[in-house]
Amino acid sequence: MRAALDVCGCFPTGRHYPGIAARLERVALQVEGLAPFADAAARWAEQKLVVIDFETTGLDPTKDRIIEIGVACFAAGQLSGFENWIVNPGIEVPAESLEITKIDPAEIAAAPTLPQVLEKFAARIEGHIPVAYNAGFDQGFLLNELGRYDWPVQRSESRAALDPQVTWIDPLVWVRELHKDERSKRLGDVCARLGIPLDNAHRAASDAEATGKVLFAIAGQMPTSYGELIRLQRQYAARQDVDMSATWRKR
Repeated sequence: MRAALDVCGCFPTGRHYPGIAARLERVALQVEGLAPFADAAARWAEQKLVVIDFETTGLDPTKDRIIEIGVACFAAGQLSGFENWIVNPGIEVPAESLEITKIDPAEIAAAPTLPQVLEKFAARIEGHIPVAYNAGFDQGFLLNELGRYDWPVQRSESRAALDPQVTWIDPLVWVRELHKDERSKRLGDVCARLGIPLDNAHRAASDAEATGKVLFAIAGQMPTSYGELIRLQRQYAARQDVDMSATWRKR
């Protein structure tokens, strides 16, 4: 593991830098993107987390729609709740999306629309710190859908996933740091490496549960405080975006 992941403030010998613990705590308390109800200094793995996963008609959140919502809630590292909703997007679902998800088109046709599901979804995520694998994708879809249906997108004290200012915990960012030597960072391949079952891949609730288990499987290699986790994740994500852009330019 690279030295950049040594977030304890120690010399290689394990001895602390003078005053580093207090300085790190001050930095953590000032970090942006935290859920309003969560304590920056708290151990994130002991908090209430909600892992969110969407299956969609495509990859463009400005044009495509959500067709399935999966929610897996965790409390102190243990699965505490599990929800799944099929959603009628109001547009034609491409054959490719149906093939990937294996969702029956008849189920989609008979399903409620997103506005009919949103209140149940919002109630389920209340008081939970949001998590998603490749969080920018899911957060982007959620915010676009909320805007499309004129749902309030604003600073929320208890429904952090609906707050555009909150940074979701993203296990993919950490997998990219911790599994640098592994070619694939796809959720299914990461689960296989870590021995985590994923029997129903590309179904929202199954992917959400597996994402939560991946997060806790690598938690021991991540910062312990919520504030420090988000601070470093934002740094890593920004650098990873630059690195990937450079790679694509070379190709």
